[in-house]
Amino acid sequence: MEQRRLPVRPNLDQLRHQAKDLLRALHEGEPDALAELRHYHTDPVDPASAKLADAQLVLARSYQASSWPRMVQACQLADAIWDDDLDTIRDLVTNNPRLLTEDVLIRRDSNWGPPMTYAANVGRNDIIRMLHGVGARDLESAAGRAALQGKTSTLQLIHELAGSPLLGKADLGGPAYTISVEGTAAILALGVRLDGPDGVDANTLENLLGSDTRRPAAKHRILELYVEHGWEPPDTPVMALHRGRIDLLEAHLSRDPGLLTRTFDKADVYPLAPACQAEPYMAQGTPVHGTTLLHIAAYFDELEIAEWLLDRGMHPNVRAAVDADGFGGYTALFSAVVSQRGFWVNYRRGEPDDARFARLLLDRGADPNVRASLRQRREEGHGGGPIHEYQGVTPLGWGEQFHDKIFVSKAALRLPSFF
Repeated sequence: MEQRRLPVRPNLDQLRHQAKDLLRALHEGEPDALAELRHYHTDPVDPASAKLADAQLVLARSYQASSWPRMVQACQLADAIWDDDLDTIRDLVTNNPRLLTEDVLIRRDSNWGPPMTYAANVGRNDIIRMLHGVGARDLESAAGRAALQGKTSTLQLIHELAGSPLLGKADLGGPAYTISVEGTAAILALGVRLDGPDGVDANTLENLLGSDTRRPAAKHRILELYVEHGWEPPDTPVMALHRGRIDLLEAHLSRDPGLLTRTFDKADVYPLAPACQAEPYMAQGTPVHGTTLLHIAAYFDELEIAEWLLDRGMHPNVRAAVDADGFGGYTALFSAVVSQRGFWVNYRRGEPDDARFARLLLDRGADPNVRASLRQRREEGHGGGPIHEYQGVTPLGWGEQFHDKIFVSKAALRLPSFF
């Protein structure tokens, strides 16, 4: 039976309502409720005569808690950390010292950790000092979460409490995935060196280049921080794009006049990051394998670089490579209609969806009537699933038919140029 998972900030009132709903379902003999009662209750109970305490126990155990009071403690502890309530936290861990080492959210797959680590996620420095004073010792995981969340003062505090550096270059992966300049800088400030071409490990590059987030300026800065601390990145056009270095792209173009029509595979797009080089059709939005720098710029929301490419004579209708089965040949406009940036917009976590990339391409002469055939499969982090095929679609058709609407720019689909 599938277990429930407490959210990062559980709501006790909501859980109380869930328990009452479960009790009502038991009394009404609903099959799912009866199955949960049999699976999670520690004793045989007649559903018709079940009490609220029975429903609370079943619900708590479905959330991986040993009892209802233990789940209540989890909610109280999480609330107190968010509220910076030292007195409540001190009382909770004094009355139950095991809370110091158990995950706040109880579930074993939570990476928010025990109270000190949980507090590090939200930068509660006074709580961290207090917990350390009463015996909490999860300093290393707390430091990792502080770095991931960009809590620099918290990371410095944990470093002082530990008396020695807790983090190294392998820990750069956390702030790389969240595109946290602050977290990256904080780790590097501990004296971490990244000397040589192998100075940044594959996991960190996979997190940075494969991140769900689209904040080009922050990604550029993180890559430059790596360089400032000794890393020697590959001297390739795509890495220059990742770094936002138009000066380096200029140098590549001067050496390779065919650069503006050249296509790149996923190994070029994700250098030194083999996990991101998986099957060619797996992508965050429109596939990036076998595409030009203009497609890649659209994929990573590098608008300034796209403008530079177009200014240098790149044709707005330059096509991706076509595979042996006839799939490919799409233009960068496809990549602007279905893209990872749309994911953040649709979840209201990014900038307003103004279809700026699609507008740029259309303004520069991109043909909205180009047709191409595409294959795409969602990345595992977005649910995975089968490969989907689209035959002879225009950019508008690609967006309208695309199976995962969260990647589709609704604003782009409304542009007058498509009609």
